Amino acid sequence: MAKTAFIFPGQGGQFVGQGQKFLDRGSTLADLLGLAEKISGLPLRKISLEGPLEELNRTVNLQPAILTLSLALAKILEAEGVEPLVAAGHSLGEYGALRLAGVLSEAETLRLVSARARFMQKAAEERPGVMAAILGLSEEEVVGLCDLGSSVGLVTPANFNAPGQTVISGETKAVSAVVRYAQLKKGKAIILPVTGAFHSPLMASAAEAMKKLLLEVPFQKPRFPVIPNATGEPESDPEKLKQLLIDQITSPVRWVKTAQSLAALGPTEIVECWPKLYVASLIKKCLPDSTITFRAPA
Repeated sequence: MAKTAFIFPGQGGQFVGQGQKFLDRGSTLADLLGLAEKISGLPLRKISLEGPLEELNRTVNLQPAILTLSLALAKILEAEGVEPLVAAGHSLGEYGALRLAGVLSEAETLRLVSARARFMQKAAEERPGVMAAILGLSEEEVVGLCDLGSSVGLVTPANFNAPGQTVISGETKAVSAVVRYAQLKKGKAIILPVTGAFHSPLMASAAEAMKKLLLEVPFQKPRFPVIPNATGEPESDPEKLKQLLIDQITSPVRWVKTAQSLAALGPTEIVECWPKLYVASLIKKCLPDSTITFRAPA
């Protein structure tokens, strides 16, 4: 029997029509969308299936839309007999991993993510910023360039996604400076189509709001290890998982370390709870010599 690691995507892999084929196959996604719409007050089914993309891409809509589909696909996989060995999620996806592990209930997870999306949207409007992917340079080089860019404004590494792929986040003028520095070092830079400077201190108000909310929510002991973004290491202590969930809003996503931690637990396959492989492609880059297989729900 395969030893399966479950992974959950964050923002970035969305598309209009996401989930349609799974709606056509049964009630799992439809039921979950109904619950998510009741909790969030948003027309998530319409936005996910009909768009427009600009509306789907709004953080306040996107986070609950992605999570709802991811949770539904995880339920479908478990109903098919796929048993999780470990779970991890990229940014928003960490909530999916915690739900799968039984740390949070379905309804509580959807409530928390709906609130997170609102808080992050508000923080982005109050303290605008941008994100950029820096390609072709090492983590150490990007960290050094962010130190240089800090002389003109706030900028910090946000996602250590894969070797040669680090995302930065911060104030526009500082991110622009780091982009120029990276290009001078023969690196490539891509400004990301996101609505805020996520995983940076510009999200401090969202982190504080989530902290107040999360401290009121009881976390259960996970039924298998979860790998939080803030450390990239397996964790089973409920209170530590809660604190790391608070930390991740302003801390970088340590996806390279997450991939290494997943591999160390010995899975034979990694399944991504999304209609197609997205963050799994980053794990492949982190583990180029691995024999682990990758798949998305069929």
